[in-house]
Amino acid sequence: MHNAIYNAYFGFAENPFNISPDPEFLYRSPQHEEALANLIYGVRSRKGFIVLTGEVGTGKTTMLECLRDYLDSQRVEFAFIFNSRLTPEQFFEMMAFDFDLQCNRKSKTDVLFALNTLLLKQADRGRTCVLIVDEAHNLEWDVLEEVRLLGNLENRQGKLLQIILAGQPELDRKLDAPNLRQLKQRIVLRCSLDPLTPEECAAYVASRLARAGLPNQKVFSPELLEEVYKRSRGIPRLINLLCDNLLVTVFAMEQRIATIPMLDEVCRDLRLEWPGSLRDRRSRARYAASEEPLPEAPLSLSGD
Repeated sequence: MHNAIYNAYFGFAENPFNISPDPEFLYRSPQHEEALANLIYGVRSRKGFIVLTGEVGTGKTTMLECLRDYLDSQRVEFAFIFNSRLTPEQFFEMMAFDFDLQCNRKSKTDVLFALNTLLLKQADRGRTCVLIVDEAHNLEWDVLEEVRLLGNLENRQGKLLQIILAGQPELDRKLDAPNLRQLKQRIVLRCSLDPLTPEECAAYVASRLARAGLPNQKVFSPELLEEVYKRSRGIPRLINLLCDNLLVTVFAMEQRIATIPMLDEVCRDLRLEWPGSLRDRRSRARYAASEEPLPEAPLSLSGD
């Protein structure tokens, strides 16, 4: 009932700032368009390994959801592994479950035979299969090695299994490790998502409000959106969090326009820090006070 009243107050058909990865609300900035195009191109061209990286909250999972919608529309068989803290045995079991392989899913050998059969059958039909691993930066070394070996499944026309690894920037650093150089050499496409620019932040908010049923929004002024950008650092998940809480505050106070004091209150409630914030300055001041003063002249050492 409360949600219905809230949506009716603003004229929303649905909440515009849910943090769930809904492809319907994808903001198609140039970098998001490019990343999605690369993912689709990599799958269609049977490129093998594709890596998607980005900071926390930049929209990687939403991008993967868009890719899943595309794969569904093209009737491409795919498996999506969303929990990456797995042992090799659990990894094969989850992959077999998502591909719906008819085999003993607790046996790695049986899973590999069933997977190979599926891949060859799809290849005979001119199709491919896709394995998507989200939060791939959490994969253990032995699981990453198993993933690399899955990349050996191929025929003369190309890779039989397209593997997409998505994760935080730690994934790139992990792939740079000497023991993973064989896997790194097989990555043919890399995509990355960066925080939004100030202009993209304003367009992002406007697009979500319009999608929810409020075109030409007047709730957030340009000045307020500049502060939202500064405090969120352009990260879409934080933008959603701030804007959602601002709308709740506006609704609760029976107002029509969000203000900077409202944003200050939201940031305090969320304990949000950003460069130049009071909390950030206090933190740096405490740190500076505990530091030993630097000597004015070099200390003399015996023997110099």
